[in-house]
Amino acid sequence: MSEKPKKDDVQSKMMSMEAGEYYWCACGNSSTQPFCDGSHKGTSKEPCAVTFEKKQEVMWCMCKRTKTPPICDKGCKE
Repeated sequence: MSEKPKKDDVQSKMMSMEAGEYYWCACGNSSTQPFCDGSHKGTSKEPCAVTFEKKQEVMWCMCKRTKTPPICDKGCKE
């Protein structure tokens, strides 16, 4: 059984992202939220890689319970 991720925040985080590859923190332990800093080592969680082809606004999930990682699905609000 995998452990639950640590909730970083209950509010999602809207950010303007440049084109490129990013690694979203899935464990909630990173000090560079919403991005991975390697703090997942020793847990069953792995960061989620996401690539954006162009600059865009992204609603990052901060509660770590989204069903559409790394994008917030507002599931924690229901």
